[in-house]
Order: sequence, then C-alpha cells, then structure tokens
Amino acid sequence: MKARVLVTGSNGNLGKKFLLSNSNLDICALVRSDKAKKDLKIFVRHNHIENVEIVKCDYLDLETVKKLVSTCSYVLHLVGIIKENKKNSFDLVHKKTTKTILEAIKGSSVKKICYISLLGAKENSRNTCFSSRGSAEKFFLNSGVPCLILQVPMVLSEGDYASYALKKNALSKFNFTFRKLSLEQPIYAGDIIKAIKVDINKCLNKEPSPSGIRVVAGPTSLTREQLVKKTAELLKVKVKVFSLPLLLGNALATILEILFPNPPTSRAMLGVLDHDDNIDPKPACKELGIELTPLEEMLQRTIGS
Repeated sequence: MKARVLVTGSNGNLGKKFLLSNSNLDICALVRSDKAKKDLKIFVRHNHIENVEIVKCDYLDLETVKKLVSTCSYVLHLVGIIKENKKNSFDLVHKKTTKTILEAIKGSSVKKICYISLLGAKENSRNTCFSSRGSAEKFFLNSGVPCLILQVPMVLSEGDYASYALKKNALSKFNFTFRKLSLEQPIYAGDIIKAIKVDINKCLNKEPSPSGIRVVAGPTSLTREQLVKKTAELLKVKVKVFSLPLLLGNALATILEILFPNPPTSRAMLGVLDHDDNIDPKPACKELGIELTPLEEMLQRTIGS
C-alpha cells in the first residue's frame, strides 16, 4: 500500500509541480473552491497523473480536515498569500488555517509536516504578511509534531505569475520599478520540490531528516535591475530600467487600499516584494540533500521557453 500525503493549496503552482513529480505516493489534494477543483481535475487528467484524490474543503472545517488527515502519513502545507482581500486575510490564510491543520493532526498517524514560508518571515515583523507567516511558523514549531519549514524568496517556475511578470518587464523597452537596487535571489520551483520529496522519502523510510526552519534561496543574489537585464539578454532584447522611490509606491498603495476592497497592490505586498534577499544557501541545501539550479538555466527553463 502506498503512503498517502495530504497537500493543501494543491492548485497553486508549487502544488501542481509536486503532483507532476509524484510517482510513488497517494495524494489527497485539497482545494477550497469548485473552480479550483475543476481546474486541478483538468490539470491531472491532461498530464496523466495517477493516484490523486481531489477534495474541495474549507480549510477551517476541522472535522473534514481531521477525517482526511487520518489516512495520511505526511502533510505538505502550501497555503499562503502575499496580498489580502475581503475573503482572504493574512490572519485567516496563515494563522487560522495553520491552527486547524495542527488540531486535525492531533492523534493521527502523520509523521511530519512541511510548510513553505517566506524568506523574511518573523512574528515581530512590522509587515503584516511576514508577521502572520512568522506566527504560523511558531505554531508549527510549538506543535510537538516534527516539521520542516522552508523559507523561500521569489520562486520561478514554468508558466507561473512571477516568471510571466519578469518576462513582461524584460520585454518592455522601458521598465519602471520600485527600488531597482533591491536584491533578488530567485529559486527554481523544481529545487523546492526536490527538497520536499527528499524529506518525504526520508521520513517515510524512518531516516534522519531536518526539522525546524531552513532558509533556502537560489545560488545567485542580484539587483532587480540586473535580473530584468539578464532576462532581456536571454530574450535577445534591450531594456532600460528606471527606479521609482518606494515611498511613492507605499503612498499609492495606501490610496488604493482606501478606495478598493480588493486593491491591485498593498503596502504589505510591496514590503514582501522589496525584501533584500542575499543569503548563503549552501548549508541548507547540503542538509536538505539538493543541488540548486544555476540562474541562467533557471531563466532558460522558465522564461526562455
């Protein structure tokens, strides 16, 4: 009998990439809406993915989540947002959902949890996205259940929004961005999936595996301007990058938050996107048992295609 893994947020980019990579597990894929369920069913069928049960479920429905968890040995928690709206607040998505998952796991046969967080997450952060993520991390760490928390920066993958936005910026002759000297350290989505799969295999085989927070990023830290220009070189175009003051962005975001229930951007979102990422990923990668995809290869896979 195959081991069963519960995946929340399975209709997101990382969730879909995890499903594509699976060959030896049964998956219980949770989604929160009929639209997401339909989309994921089409994705699974189109890619001939087997051993996946797609379940529409309110992540705060303790009894349903508890029932689903009872058949699983591992939980992969991918739920997270960088912008709030009327339906989804940071408190709901990051804190309340985490509490429900942990309550559902009590008394189950779940051996470990993996939670994908953000580089920069801290409970005492002034940024509400980072602070709510930090609170969720604390809940996991204090739960008594073995947990691997991966803090990651910008994630690039085939067909995802970040890659699309980067390509769009590179293709514009004149690119205007907030604080072009902000440091980016993008990581390839496939590398995160490798780390998750290694951890699942070690856990299910009762081998030693890391727990706690591990900060992991791509192999190269560079300015936002350099990243856009590298992408432009790959696409054989030229682009000029102009820097706008972040103060202007925050002022605009404040106005949009007042005027619209679902603004296109927010101060918290700008704070996440403007975070300077410059870490040494080697120690975490060695512990996780993965090798990072070089920046040029990452861009070729996600932008060049």
